[in-house]
Amino acid sequence: MQWLSKAFFRVTLPEKPDGTLGRDLASWVDRWADHRPDALALEFEGERTTYVELAERIALTAGWLHEQGVGHGHRVAWLAPNRPTALELMLACSRLGAILLPLNSRLAVSEHSWILDDADPTLVLADPSFAEHAAAAAGRRPVAVVDDDGLLDGHDLLDGDSQAPRVGERRDPVLLAYTSGTTGRPKGALLDQAAMWANAVNGAHAHDLVSSDRILTLLPLFHVGGLNIQTLPALHAGAAVLIHRAFDPGLFLADVERWQPTWSLLVPATLIAVAQHPRFADAELGSLKGLMTGSSTVPDAVTRPYFERGIAVGQVYGSTETAPTAIHLRADVAAAHPGSCGKPSTTCEVRLVGDDGTDVAPGQTGEIWVRGPNVLREYWRNPEATAEALTDGWFQTGDVGHADDHGWFHIDDRKKDVVISGGENIYPAELENVLGDIAGLVESTVVGRADDRWGEVPVVVAVRSDASVTDDDVLRAFGGRLARFKHPKAVIWVDSLPRNVMGKVLKHEVRDQIAEASTGDTGNAVS
Repeated sequence: MQWLSKAFFRVTLPEKPDGTLGRDLASWVDRWADHRPDALALEFEGERTTYVELAERIALTAGWLHEQGVGHGHRVAWLAPNRPTALELMLACSRLGAILLPLNSRLAVSEHSWILDDADPTLVLADPSFAEHAAAAAGRRPVAVVDDDGLLDGHDLLDGDSQAPRVGERRDPVLLAYTSGTTGRPKGALLDQAAMWANAVNGAHAHDLVSSDRILTLLPLFHVGGLNIQTLPALHAGAAVLIHRAFDPGLFLADVERWQPTWSLLVPATLIAVAQHPRFADAELGSLKGLMTGSSTVPDAVTRPYFERGIAVGQVYGSTETAPTAIHLRADVAAAHPGSCGKPSTTCEVRLVGDDGTDVAPGQTGEIWVRGPNVLREYWRNPEATAEALTDGWFQTGDVGHADDHGWFHIDDRKKDVVISGGENIYPAELENVLGDIAGLVESTVVGRADDRWGEVPVVVAVRSDASVTDDDVLRAFGGRLARFKHPKAVIWVDSLPRNVMGKVLKHEVRDQIAEASTGDTGNAVS
């Protein structure tokens, strides 16, 4: 692929009127391009991009965006599968002081239309595979279709003016990421460049990232998990990143052998898929320093196959609103702290707050509050939601957890997912850990179902590999492991569980489904 406009590219950082240097996110790449110009930055489907090439590509992209009228504070929407353009756009926006709006490629046209109306981007960019979808969602907004080399409409993204005004700085918003919307409409979490810097520091500590590291990215780059846990921190560290267009367990195993990454990130659903692949037992995985996971509670059974192969699995806890790394469990200590998601990340403070608004004691359950420079600035055009979520800079996550006497945090559940049965709090994650040990369950979850006597009771909703797995097999598994009042009262068999793009079970949808079918489920009721 030939796209460089100069035989030699010299990195320059923007100078402000007061003579100080502006430190936008693209300066990460610029510095590495100056120090290690020929080092590999990105690889994607056979195309390799060095740091000096990536620096120029970002500058040219910023120039093209400027020519299209994108300026300070403007939003640029992007709809596509994984590809390097997502990173180039993010860093180009940082130079301009503009804001990237990555769109979840699994949403419907109507959902995208609502987000675009809410965010009001100056420009909508799309991969060719989403051209018609983007045009339908964008309405009268301009849409540009971008392939891996440039625009398809006769213009060349990489022939722009690389000298576009470089006014972005750390205090400027740079990412507008819409939450999954578990209740009502999604909210746009607005993260500034300072949050991305802080998150990169957190990521470096979580992984001991250095320029010799090699990161295999397969989770969606439109989500803060795929974008920010390893990928952008890797560019901050001068490391190399291999991008997969989409998750494929066989390709993952093949590329661990071929490309020899040192780190990768998989959510529980993808950890399971890789471990169940026929090649997992024999694949050469020795290059990995470890794997990281997160996005939801992580049952021990999910990580056990990797520890048995000598691959430590650490965890990252956070949310879109925390950029996301807020608590992390380093892989080098993960085996000694099973069930923990770690300790507060480098730039973060973390509290566990009870219903009375005071901090709870070690071992007691409270809502997790996070404060630090990585926390969102606000919800886009939603001051009510912002005021509800932020208290004196503390972001109230809505997650429930506890910490032991040594400060290791454990996630018990989403606050909204807690089952309150007869006045007792039951945390589905506890029950789901038991389900992870039951042979014959393909996937499973626990939710609350309305009950006349107890208010609500926990029920298992599961997919089984064959009909030989019975309700009694599941219900008996809880005997002797959890207090009787925590035991599920029924099993409901389904063909599949609804999940979001990060593999997290959408429990609100599961609850809605069993509520509609509450009089006709096949569950084996337990008194």
